[in-house]
Amino acid sequence: MIKKLLLTGATGSMGTAIRPLLAALAETVVVSGRRDITDLMPHEESRKASLDSADDVLRAVDGCDAIIHLGGYSVEGPFHPIMQANILGLYNIYEAARANGMPRILFASSNHVVGYHPQAEVLDNTALPRPDSLYGVSKVFGEALARFYFEKFGQQTAILRIGSCFDKPVDHRMLSTWLSYRDFVAFARAAFTVPVLGCPIVYGASANDRSFWDNSKSNYLGWQPQDNAEAYLAEVLQAVPNPDPNDPLHLFQGGKFTDIPILKEGNHD
Repeated sequence: MIKKLLLTGATGSMGTAIRPLLAALAETVVVSGRRDITDLMPHEESRKASLDSADDVLRAVDGCDAIIHLGGYSVEGPFHPIMQANILGLYNIYEAARANGMPRILFASSNHVVGYHPQAEVLDNTALPRPDSLYGVSKVFGEALARFYFEKFGQQTAILRIGSCFDKPVDHRMLSTWLSYRDFVAFARAAFTVPVLGCPIVYGASANDRSFWDNSKSNYLGWQPQDNAEAYLAEVLQAVPNPDPNDPLHLFQGGKFTDIPILKEGNHD
C-alpha cells in the first residue's frame, strides 16, 4: 500500500467522488485544492495549493509516494486560466515531483486530445493528437511534458485520456466514453503497483461495448475495468430517444467541445 498519496483537484466533482475510494490505496491521502478542505476523513490530510504557485505545489508534493493529478481547468474556457492551471500548473507538479524523489504520477489527460477524430474510428495510443479545444491543446502539452520528464529524468507517469468520468452515462456519446469511479481507482492501483510503469497513454473508459478506444497495448498494466455503460442503455434511450446524427455530439469523439468557439475573458459561463 502507498504510504502517502497526493490527490490534486480534490475539491472538484471528480476528486470529491473518488476521495472515499482512495483509503484502499494509501495509508494517508493528501487532499489538495484551491480551497480549504475541512471535511477530512481519518486517513486524510489537507494541503491547500494553487497550481500556478511553485511554492504551493512543492509543499503539496513533499513526502508523497504517488500523485493523482486531477487539478486544473477542466472545461473549455479562455486561454489565460487554462494556461495558468494546465500548463504552468503541470510544470510545477513535475518540478516538485523531481525535487521529491519522482513519485509516480497519474496524469488526468483527456479524450479532448483526440476530439476531432470521428466517432467511427477506433483509436489506440498511437493516434495523432487532434485537439478539439484550447482545453484539449493544454492536455496535448501535458502529455508531451510527461513524456519529456520520462525521457530526460525517468519520471514514470500513467497518462490517462479520461472519457466521461461520472456516476453514470447520460447521453449516447457517454455509452462509449463513460469511466466509472471504481474503474478509475482500479486504474490508479494498477499504475502505482505495476513493477515497471514507464509512460503509457491509456484511454480512460470502462469496459463499454461501444468504446471508441483500444487499450490492448497497455495490457501489461493489468487493468481490467469492471463496469459497462450498456447497463444504462435504457435510461439513455428514454432521456434521448432519437439523437441527431448531425449534432457534433455524435460526429466527433470530443462531442460538443468541437462546436465551442474560441472564448475570451468575460464571454464564458
